[in-house]
This record gives sequence, C-alpha cells and structure tokens, in this order.
Amino acid sequence: MRVERVDFDHPDAVALRDEHVALGNRLYADDPAAVHRGGSEGIDPTTIVATFVAYDGDEPIGHACVRLLDGDLAGVPEMKRLYVREPSRGRGAADALLDAIEQVARDLGAPRIVVHTGDRQHAALKFYARHGYTPIPVFPPYEAVTYSLCFEKLLG
Repeated sequence: MRVERVDFDHPDAVALRDEHVALGNRLYADDPAAVHRGGSEGIDPTTIVATFVAYDGDEPIGHACVRLLDGDLAGVPEMKRLYVREPSRGRGAADALLDAIEQVARDLGAPRIVVHTGDRQHAALKFYARHGYTPIPVFPPYEAVTYSLCFEKLLG
C-alpha cells in the first residue's frame, strides 16, 4: 500500500470522493437534515491545498484531502473526504492518509486541524478518537445539518 499526492481533479480522487458522497447519501437518506447536506458539504477546489490517494498496487483504495477554511476559521485546515473502500478497511490505509493530511497541516504551520463527520459514522468516530481528535462545536457550513459532529486535533 502506498499513498500518493495527486491533483484534486485526478480521476482516482474524483471517483473515490464520489463513492464517499454516495455512501453518505445512503447513510443519511432518511434524516430530514440531509436536505442541507449537499450545500454544506461541497468542496470549492480553490480551497484545497493537498489531495492524497492510497493505492494497493495499481488499485485506488482510499482518499483524503485538506482545505483551508474561511470566515471565523480562516486559515484553519480541514480534512475532507477521508474514505477507504470497504474491502481495504482495517489494513492501515486510513492511518496512512491521516498521517499525510496531518503532515500537510504541520507544514502549513497550523496549530490544529479540524474535521466534520456525522453521528451515524460510528467507525469514523472511533477512528478519530483513537487518533487524538476531540469534539468541538459544529462550525460553518455544517450548522444546518443536525447530525453533524466536529472534531479537532492539536498538532503541537
């Protein structure tokens, strides 16, 4: 398994992000707050500072990117679309992607990194807790999505 830094619009990155969004759409389909999901979870490519794809041989198996927030959190790096395909989970791809993303945040001189997820993503919640992420108030643009949960990790 290897992690490569790629362009945001790299075909493997786009395909993995699309899978991640489809999974979230299925997971929260019955939640009335999901109507706000699309608008809050879009990604402006101009805010992306790094995109990574994990590969098993030539097969893309995971994705993560980091963007810089604006508004009250201007300049804070946010991890987006950390996703590993089901058959490849539990083999270290998510750990390697997280390491790559956190290194980008450190290289930027950021004192912390933040992430947004949902209350039904139980594996993600355990993963973030295991890696030292702690709950913080829900930050924009996720406030209208009532199942939102946000976390931060201090990068000291």
